Amino acid sequence: MSKNANDGPICTFTKGALTGFIEAIICYPTEFVKTQLQLQSKSSPEYTGMLDCAKKTVAAHGPQGLYRGALPLILGSSGKQAARWTGYETTANALKDEQGKLTIPKRMLAGACGGVSEAIFAVTPIETLKTRVTDDMRRGTKNYTGSFDAVMKILKNEGPAGLYMGLVPTIAKQATNQAVRFPVQFYAKQYLTGGDKSLDANPLYNGTAGAFAGAVSVLCTMPQDTVKTRMQGEEAKKLYKSTMDCAMQIMKNEGPMFFYSGTWPRMIRVSLDVGITFAIFPVLGKLISFPY
Repeated sequence: MSKNANDGPICTFTKGALTGFIEAIICYPTEFVKTQLQLQSKSSPEYTGMLDCAKKTVAAHGPQGLYRGALPLILGSSGKQAARWTGYETTANALKDEQGKLTIPKRMLAGACGGVSEAIFAVTPIETLKTRVTDDMRRGTKNYTGSFDAVMKILKNEGPAGLYMGLVPTIAKQATNQAVRFPVQFYAKQYLTGGDKSLDANPLYNGTAGAFAGAVSVLCTMPQDTVKTRMQGEEAKKLYKSTMDCAMQIMKNEGPMFFYSGTWPRMIRVSLDVGITFAIFPVLGKLISFPY
């Protein structure tokens, strides 16, 4: 993806961090709505859909309510994108053939490596914080005054492991996400540009192809995302023995379709996320380049 073959891992990390920061500020409200829809009970839902959720949140808390729990995600998205792109490009560069090309399986493997990297180093603790703070507001329990307070209390009461609830479904989700997104985006862009190399860094084509890749990845990973969200909620330790137990309880009590709760807001958020990411990263590649 990078236009600069000599860029080192620190350069890739820097570009990824800047990409994530910009993307998260734009996209967070849709992530907030998606999380609220996944946390509500099917038997007594608080919201009829994503617009109803957004409307009620703004009415109760003002527009800033849609950014509740945003700080760790906005800051953490820098780390997420940095880990993703560093993992992907490091693996991709190692797998390229003599002509610098990647087969579909190799591109998928590189994407999966990027997904595992971001899940471990950024996504799991970030989303645990986001989910805890969002769930706290939804329940009105007022356990946390904000994201920083949540970090301190989780670390004090549960230790570092408290920030890694839902690690297994998160790794599964992120590895699948990136294994799908990178090759789909690459071949969608090839289709849109007709293989014209001069358009490789064009943000319009990259962004459009990225948005399509994001939508495809959502359909592949909604069940993992729903289980992950439930495992990161305030009551998870009381309700579920393990990730598999959580999935089985959702299947038994709420049915298979509940695994796709919040699909539309997540698809909007992820399509924006991935589209913006793939549009920005190559542009930054033209502005930032150094061999380490």
